[in-house]
Amino acid sequence: MHGALAHKLGTAILSGQYAPGDVLPGEVAFAEELKVSRSAYREAIQVLTAKGLVASRPKAGTKVLPRERWNLLDPEVLAWAFAGEPDVAFVRDLFELRSIIEPAAARLAALRRSKEDVRLMREALAAMRRHTLTTEAGRAADRDFHDAILRATGNHAMVVLSASIGAAVHWTTQFKQRTRELPRNPIPDHARVLDAIAAGDADAAAEAMGVLVDLALEDTRSSMERGPG
Repeated sequence: MHGALAHKLGTAILSGQYAPGDVLPGEVAFAEELKVSRSAYREAIQVLTAKGLVASRPKAGTKVLPRERWNLLDPEVLAWAFAGEPDVAFVRDLFELRSIIEPAAARLAALRRSKEDVRLMREALAAMRRHTLTTEAGRAADRDFHDAILRATGNHAMVVLSASIGAAVHWTTQFKQRTRELPRNPIPDHARVLDAIAAGDADAAAEAMGVLVDLALEDTRSSMERGPG
């Protein structure tokens, strides 16, 4: 129950229903309104607090913190952001982050990958082809592909970002095909990245990944311009 409450409140904050500085309804009023226990409400607030969205103080209540305090790369926070209509600037921020991190990761992966790393990338790409990105299984394979590249860098600081990058890939992919199928098939873009990494061509890997991210941003912009429904 507290997980569902955290999702409801987190989505409300990420969508702007509650803005930074706003005080959330008190636990008694909120619990009565939603017909849930006060303990479930308190546990949900603890989840939001751990993610930097809110802070609670005696007598002052629970206040939404400034956006710069939010842990926006937390996979659950990313899910809340895309549960409603995501902020255009935030989507841009995610792609700017990806355009900085992922080409550099592909470059390192081309230099450091093991046979096992390449095998995992090939398996993920095969699953993407088999299931397509219109399915949950296909999007999970897409996350596995990007995750395998980050792990192939051998850079532990980059590997820490794998859950965040994977979540960003998942939610933007699902979001950009909410109104219709993708205008083009992005799997060949992934294949070019894999081929360059497998060949140990660092420059080609970085360039191919840069193109992949740029084209994904174009698709997402197109989806946002069309709007839902």
